[in-house]
Parts: sequence; structure tokens; C-alpha cells
Amino acid sequence: MVEVPIKMYMTNVLKSLKGVARPVALLSGPVKDRALSALADAIEAQAEKLLAANKEDVLAVGKLLEGEKDKDRVKAAVARVRLDEEDVTELVVLLRGIVDLPNPVGEMIDQREQPNGLLVTHMRMPHGILGVLSELNPKRNLEILALCFKAGNVTVFRGAPDWMHTHRYLGTLIRTVLDGENVPPAAITMIERPEKDAALEIMRATRQQIDALIVRGGPGLRKTAVETSRIPILCHDGGLCHGYIDADADLAMAQNLIVNAKAQKADEPTSVDTVLVHNSIARQFLPALVRRMLDEFNIDVYGCPKTVSMIAPQPLAGYRNLIPAQEEHWTTQFFAPALAVKMVDNLDEALSHIAQYGLGHTAFICTRDYSRALRFSREVDASAVLINASPRLHAGDSFGLGSDVGLSSARVATRGPIGLEALTSLKYVAFGTGQLRHPHPVPVAYEDAIMLKRF
Repeated sequence: MVEVPIKMYMTNVLKSLKGVARPVALLSGPVKDRALSALADAIEAQAEKLLAANKEDVLAVGKLLEGEKDKDRVKAAVARVRLDEEDVTELVVLLRGIVDLPNPVGEMIDQREQPNGLLVTHMRMPHGILGVLSELNPKRNLEILALCFKAGNVTVFRGAPDWMHTHRYLGTLIRTVLDGENVPPAAITMIERPEKDAALEIMRATRQQIDALIVRGGPGLRKTAVETSRIPILCHDGGLCHGYIDADADLAMAQNLIVNAKAQKADEPTSVDTVLVHNSIARQFLPALVRRMLDEFNIDVYGCPKTVSMIAPQPLAGYRNLIPAQEEHWTTQFFAPALAVKMVDNLDEALSHIAQYGLGHTAFICTRDYSRALRFSREVDASAVLINASPRLHAGDSFGLGSDVGLSSARVATRGPIGLEALTSLKYVAFGTGQLRHPHPVPVAYEDAIMLKRF
């Protein structure tokens, strides 16, 4: 059988979703919760089959890297793709946690009464159809899809080819579960075609086809989406994470914050990229921190000229050393075990550096000075600013929002964690008792009489 060209295939898929959006938006909270609970139960019951599908992806990656001399690279690539029983258990827990979240659709907020008696409120409603492009693992992707569904949205999902077999199995499972719960199976549509153009077709979609995009992955995917997309990007986690260690910081706390921010999970967008350190504490603070990063956590450290001159390189062969920073290191969101360090004269210089390179993602300050902490929080342009806390806490669960689909550094719409509420839009609903915009074309005294004459 001749396969339908990918452009025609994607056009047909997106066209079919238009008729699904309204029924999914009108699903009640209990119906959505039952479907997600059934999906969690199905994944738990069929964990072995899911892991078997994932094993095919692991074998495919291994075969692709046959002949690769760098064994560490092969191990890292295989480890990235592999799921285990613990991952499946975590996925089931995540899904059941989403079930426990309140249904946001139809919620009324910000109620206020106008002088003329008009009662104005905001109502939450689904965005409609969301395109999800992700290079993340299946566990994280299914969490994103479940959140979108809980918020009443239809999703069309395209994942990384590395997990093609895993996603294909999950897609079949999702369709079966949704159909069994009398929910349109297309509510969560997973594109299983391997062509890269499938992702491009989602990016090129019009507002008549897709209402917004969620983009999760590396700089290449984000850049392509920003340059190609004709529709709003709801979740965009590009931008740097900066930390500033003030002159009167608690140095033990500062070291813990930076270790947590970089070594806990270096490939996350809230992993710190650049640390700015006040000159007055640099000599007692930086040598021990840099040596821990290099030796204990195997993190590459790029230092400014002052930092390099202060921390003399070790002449021993095979010994990890501080690397002189280049201009590009101040503009790099590493997503890797790498860190840039710069000494600054004062808070003004730190704020100027972040303003020049920051790109509005996450920032944190370690200080005992309340006024400087407040000034930092006011002047730094970021989707979240943390004071004496790790930037790794910039997430929906830490901020009391529950799960999130990712973070947004955009300067419009929602910034920070994109949780259930951010996966809905707001429409105004106004309750009146006959209020009119004046001047009315008919004298007020005669309004009722004229209306009555029409009946």
C-alpha cells in the first residue's frame, strides 16, 4: 500500500481534530478523571508490555551507535532512552496526582460589581487544540498530555524519534482507554509517522487548525518553532538561569544553592547557567566551590579572567581545570554539566550582566540584605526570581500549582510554570438586569413602553 504523503496526512489529522475540540471541552470533571484513572490503571497493568516496547527503542539507539569509540557517549545515549519499572511507577503516580487536581474548566474568578449593577467575572475555558512538540522522555510527555486533557484541550503530539516504539504503544493504549470511557479517542492524538516534516507541519499550522503550541526540548527545536510557527507558543523555556551571590551572603547556604542548582539535574532549564559572585567574598567562596564542581560533580567550569587568575590551574596531567570563559559562554543555556562563573564589583554590575544576557528565564539571589533582595526581584526580568532558594524550585509543584507542562519565559501571557490554570484561557462573563450603554437612542422613560409594544 502506498503511504499518504506526510503533508496530506497531517492536513487530514488536523482537520479531523476540529470536530473533536467542542465535545472534549464540554467533558465534565468526573468523566476526565475517570479516563485518566483508567489510563493509570492500564499502564500499571501493562507495565511489562510498555517496557518491552521501550526495549526496542533502546536496541535501536544501540544499533545506531554501533562503531562509536566513545563508550561513555553510548552509555549516556542508551541510559537516556531506557525506561525501568521505577519510571513506570512514577508515571502512574503522576497521572493519579493529576486526577486529584481540581477541574479548572468553568471556574469563575475575579467577580466584581460595577456601579450600574453589572456583575463581571472571568470564566476559565480550554484553549482548544494544542500542538505538543517534545524531545522529552515518554514519562514527562504523558504528564503533559494528561494535563492538557484535564484542562479540556485536544492535543496533537509529536515526540522524539528516539522513543518511537514507546510512544506508539502508549498511543494505542490511550486510544483504547479513552474509547472505553466514551471519550473521543482523538482527544489525545499521537503522530506516529517517523518523518521530521510531521513536526514542521504542526509548526506551520494556522489558527484555524491549532490554537497554541507547547514546545519542550533543546535550543534547536525551540529556535525552529519560534522562526516557523504562525500560532502562539504557550510554553517556551528558552533563556538563561542566573545566580548572584551577594557580599553578605551566607556562604554555606550559597554553596548549597549552587550545587543543587547545577549538580542535581544539569539538563533542566532551571539548572543554573551563570553564577555572579561579589568580589569581596570571591576569594573565600569560589576556590572550594569550583573545585567541588570539577572534582566531585564532573562539571565543566568557565571562569572570567579574574576567576581564572585567582584559581591557579593544576599542572598535573589528566587533572580537571577551570576553563577561561569566552563571550558565548555568557549567552549559553547549557542544558549540560557546565557552568559559567563571573566576579562582579557590586549588585549594579550583576543586574547589568543579567539584563544583557538574561533572556527572562530564572534568577536567584543569595543575600542577608532585605533591600538588595527586593531590588533584585524588582529589576531582574525573569519569569521567576527566588531569594535564598534554589532555582530548581521554579516548578508547578513547588509553587503550589501541581504538575506543569513546562515553564514559559515569554513576556506575554503566563510566565513561569504552565500548570492546569495556564492551560485554560479566560473569557469574561457578565450578569445583568437590563443594563444598557448610554446614551440610549430612546429616552429612558420610554424604554419599557416601546419594548412592550413589540409583543
